Amino acid sequence: MRTRIPTAALLSFLAYPGLAHADAAPQPSPRLPAIDAKALLKTYVCTDGKSHYIGLTPDEARMYQMYYGDGKHMTIVLHDPSAAVGGLDFQDARFPAPTSNADFRGIDWRNYSSVAFDKAANTCSLTCGTKKTPLTVMPREQGQQLMSSAELEPSPRTREPYALARDERGVYYYVDRGISPELRQSYRVWVGKKGELKLQKMKDIAADSEGEVFSTASGDLRFITGSSEYTWVKGKQRAKLTKLPVEPNLGLIYNTLGMYTGQRLGTPCDDL
Repeated sequence: MRTRIPTAALLSFLAYPGLAHADAAPQPSPRLPAIDAKALLKTYVCTDGKSHYIGLTPDEARMYQMYYGDGKHMTIVLHDPSAAVGGLDFQDARFPAPTSNADFRGIDWRNYSSVAFDKAANTCSLTCGTKKTPLTVMPREQGQQLMSSAELEPSPRTREPYALARDERGVYYYVDRGISPELRQSYRVWVGKKGELKLQKMKDIAADSEGEVFSTASGDLRFITGSSEYTWVKGKQRAKLTKLPVEPNLGLIYNTLGMYTGQRLGTPCDDL
């Protein structure tokens, strides 16, 4: 999950207004391009019959591109960056699947939910963690009409976990960043105990061959390149932190620490 910033980004500084609030950064277009006529003929829609719809359009790399919404507004479900994850699977650590493989092809499938769609049998269902919801496949023309008339919107999930650490007092230090290429180096720092992490006012960020320093109004969070050494520096006081791997702790990040409580992630598991 943690990607090194190239050495060429030596002392790259980012100002606070573009970091502290996702709304302050450039946002994607409120409407995505319509599905072309050829793809629309191969589009399927599943529903629970209660105004929740999952649209499946053809995708060359992953077979399907998933959309989710109320039929009037359909949000694109983000593809996982790994090519090993197909278009019917999506990461949503709010709903853990404890019996799934923790390391298959480098992926922790306990953090993934999925849609099971059988075109030949005309069946569909959704699994969010341990909960399975049966769905009905809409008649082809009806589903295609729904997807052609709906407003297609970008995912509300604009940020992803980047780093996580904890001190001996149970205080957590968390960093997230923008998902899109233009926001890839837009970072935010959160500090606090479980359920109480607070967004810190950023001063600047420095990255070089020695590591990264996230400077906030209350202290500096420092990472040392090539080691697990994380440090929180406040004035003359230094606290050594325990580095926590992000992937195995996604459930903690999304369910317990409190940064994303109540936020929709743009997946079918938001409602079903």
